[in-house]
Amino acid sequence: MESSSSGYQNLNESDRRISNVFTAKKQAQDFEMSNVTVVPDETYTVAQAVDAFGFGRFQVKLSLFTGLCWMADSMETTILSILSPTLQYEWQITHFQQALATTVVFMGMMLSLPFWGSFSDKFGRKTALTLCSVLLFYFGILSSMSPNYTWLLVLRGLVGFAIGCSPQSVTLYAEFLPCKQRAKCVVLLDCFWALGACFEVLLALIVMPTLGWKWLLVLSTAPLLGFACVCPWLPESAKYLVTNGQTDKAIETLKKVAYDNGKPMLLGRLVVDDVVLEEKRGRFTDLLLPQLRVSSILLWFIWLVCAFCYYGIVLMSTGLFESSYNNRTCSANLGSGIFKTVQSCTAESHYLTTRDYIDLLWTTLAEFPGIFATIFVIDRFGRKITLVFQFTLFAITLFLLFQYAKNRVLLTIILFLARGIIAGVFQAVYVYTPEVYPTPLRSIGVGTCSAMARLGAMVTPYVAQVLLKSSFNTSIIIYITAALLAAIASSLLPIETKGRDMKEEYVEKD
Repeated sequence: MESSSSGYQNLNESDRRISNVFTAKKQAQDFEMSNVTVVPDETYTVAQAVDAFGFGRFQVKLSLFTGLCWMADSMETTILSILSPTLQYEWQITHFQQALATTVVFMGMMLSLPFWGSFSDKFGRKTALTLCSVLLFYFGILSSMSPNYTWLLVLRGLVGFAIGCSPQSVTLYAEFLPCKQRAKCVVLLDCFWALGACFEVLLALIVMPTLGWKWLLVLSTAPLLGFACVCPWLPESAKYLVTNGQTDKAIETLKKVAYDNGKPMLLGRLVVDDVVLEEKRGRFTDLLLPQLRVSSILLWFIWLVCAFCYYGIVLMSTGLFESSYNNRTCSANLGSGIFKTVQSCTAESHYLTTRDYIDLLWTTLAEFPGIFATIFVIDRFGRKITLVFQFTLFAITLFLLFQYAKNRVLLTIILFLARGIIAGVFQAVYVYTPEVYPTPLRSIGVGTCSAMARLGAMVTPYVAQVLLKSSFNTSIIIYITAALLAAIASSLLPIETKGRDMKEEYVEKD
């Protein structure tokens, strides 16, 4: 019995050991599976990985990095409205030359945007943005040393060429955002744009009365220096890497995203549904393929009008505040139109006053509520409805200028509303455009749309700075008409991208 009992106990002990081994193995497998997200078909795309990792520390860091680039772009364009009246006073340039100093910057942007889009699609978003920051900082410093008007035009044109790459920061940022958070995050990124515009006005208020416009140009390059310093830590787009055949690098980037966000890496094989041949990547003609043609043409017009109206408000604000100054100093010569006063007092060119800067700052601050209002609307009602509503509301707001432009307080309020609305339009179109185009065409698509925007920005100084001085009514009617036409174009867009994944491929159709 003892022998039998002992054998039984040994058998039980052996069973317990075997059971413990299986239990340990099962626990190890369970632990392993709990730390890996399994894709049923054992393959996954970059979009699936980004959605699985969610929004976390990685996206927060990327927001700060790309935000610096966006802030620098804003400061370099906002400075145009501050620089123009100063140059008119110091160098005695005409209104046409004043407008040309603004136009040449946007001309440089327009000419460079297709180049930067193609460069980014072929060599990567990170490489393009790094080169852009170095060139922009260099030419920004050189432009502050301009000895005359001609040199200023050349150097500011080169600044515009470098700025043309900055929209690629939005492309890079959007490609790392989960679908559900993409719209809100891209719009929130534009808080850096508004912050840069406000910072530029405050900087001008401090620097201009003491150090002058040259030091303002120098100090305005500070965010560029910061962005250039963080470029080595800027990640390359995983979507770009996988469509370019660099799958191993794309996986390493995705592992970094998963680690930073505290999420498990996906099991399976990283794939792209349709590997795009290198010679077919980033072609402008592909934007006019049958499935993209209508969207591309309408977006080109919408971007053109958006920039035309946005920069028109920026430049118009300075002109209207100057008119208010001249109305006070030359009230004895008032005519029937509010800008006849300006024409009779053009000899009294002057620096912007402290009140001008403060009112300009108030109108610039309008971009923040415009951005947050867009966040509230765009995911609830969709991209198209948001664009239609905002363009229409902008036109209605401008209509109020016919009645209240002579009252300085009401003028500031109207400009505040108009700038907030059109800033929101710009953010909405920046959300919509990268969502329409597949990865191989995304940079060239955004770049081409931005080029059309710069065309609108090139034209608007001759309305907001030249025509406004002689015919106020005609100028405002032009902006109202453009906004209403853009609202119609927005309603005709064939694709609503709300809740839609960013596509990684495109199929050419006959």
